[in-house]
Amino acid sequence: MDYVVILLPFVLLILAYKFLFSSKTQSFSLPPGPTPFPIVGNLHLVKPPVHRLFRRFAEKYECFTGQNDIILTNRPHFLTAKYVAYDYTTVGTAPYGDHWRNLRRICSLEILSSNRLTGFLSVRSDEIRRLLTKLSRDYNGRVVELEPLLADLTFNNIVRMVTGRRYYGDQVHNKEEANLFKKLVTQINDNSGASHQGDYLPILKVFGHSYEKKVKALGEAMDSFLQRLLDDCRRDGESNTMLSHLLSLQQEQPKYYSDVIIKGLMLSMMLAGTDTSAVTLEWAMASLLKNPEVLKKAKAEIDDKIGQEHLVDEPDIVNLPYLQNIVLETFRLCPAAPLLVPRSPSEDIKIGGYDVPCGTIVLVNSWSIHRDPKLWDEPERFMPERFEDKAAANANKLMMFGNGRRTCPGAALGQRMVSLALGSLIQCFDWEKVNGEDIDMTENPGMAMRKLVPLRAVCHQRPIMTNGLA
Repeated sequence: MDYVVILLPFVLLILAYKFLFSSKTQSFSLPPGPTPFPIVGNLHLVKPPVHRLFRRFAEKYECFTGQNDIILTNRPHFLTAKYVAYDYTTVGTAPYGDHWRNLRRICSLEILSSNRLTGFLSVRSDEIRRLLTKLSRDYNGRVVELEPLLADLTFNNIVRMVTGRRYYGDQVHNKEEANLFKKLVTQINDNSGASHQGDYLPILKVFGHSYEKKVKALGEAMDSFLQRLLDDCRRDGESNTMLSHLLSLQQEQPKYYSDVIIKGLMLSMMLAGTDTSAVTLEWAMASLLKNPEVLKKAKAEIDDKIGQEHLVDEPDIVNLPYLQNIVLETFRLCPAAPLLVPRSPSEDIKIGGYDVPCGTIVLVNSWSIHRDPKLWDEPERFMPERFEDKAAANANKLMMFGNGRRTCPGAALGQRMVSLALGSLIQCFDWEKVNGEDIDMTENPGMAMRKLVPLRAVCHQRPIMTNGLA
């Protein structure tokens, strides 16, 4: 009798699943895939790194493609975004509609326009100079682990653009405030993506109360932090920051530029514009050390076009096509986000002849697309020369920042930062492997494709460090 009592709830769940979903799925011609178990689907098959698993699925069950950009502009409602991203009202989480279009317009015209980015060039240049000085002072002729230094560079760049403050490395604005910011960003990243199984299997949400309580507290803590930054800027009148510009717009249109809208824009900038650039720079340096002939060619181009008298500057990048190709090849072979931000159809649609029901979580495997032999010659090889054909760089097959209406609004900033920082590292230092050891290119099994083994290298400063930084 005890066994009957124990098993009865599970039997009822399975019967309910079959009753509720079997008739619906039979009416759909769903994409092919592994045979799912009742309730849990194929959750037992999902093992990191997920982008490699999905590639194997695509090879086995055949990949399908199509174009439904308008219908696929919505985002799935993940629990973390509900509490951290102001109830799905930020530019990265809001559903497609008037509100999202207004946010996108603000990003394109008021925050991330070409003129605004050029206005923040001094911030990028200053942070890069700080990195170069630290490498020269502390690591000349010595082994350096690059990841923490690159993370400091990219985080400080974004935070200074938004708030005017430095939170990483030397000369931080406020150590206590900086440590809190680092802690909150780490916790949000750890609880984003595929961290909550209830986002993918709704039936599991009934077991997720502790997780919901945790992310709710996290959202409240981040909101309190952002509100303090906003209040400080409003009180002190800090100038030439994104936050000060948004507050000036608030005075003109107070009903639309509410504190919640401004905090959502701040959050989007500081979360999306930091980690990816640091990850990309580390992969780029690893690829150059792995392919010394590419590094030699890039150095020769910079020496020929720029020389050793002044540091490479952002306007110089247009005259360094091989450097640009290295950046594009790094984006292709080592995308920081191998799976693009999930999308969800707003209605039942067909893609490639298959039915995709409304509300389905759709993941685009950019890592797999970037390594598809049908699209690329020698796709596993690091070969910047492939982008000498500019059509290849402009084609839809390269989607490091997404594609369509949901393309990352910070794409131009990311490319500018990576190009200038990488060019400066090549120009100012000779780089070599540690004791001639091979470079491990294995990726970390997470949603962000970091290196599993942090990159360590030996740097030797070049004459530009005396001439250019004098």
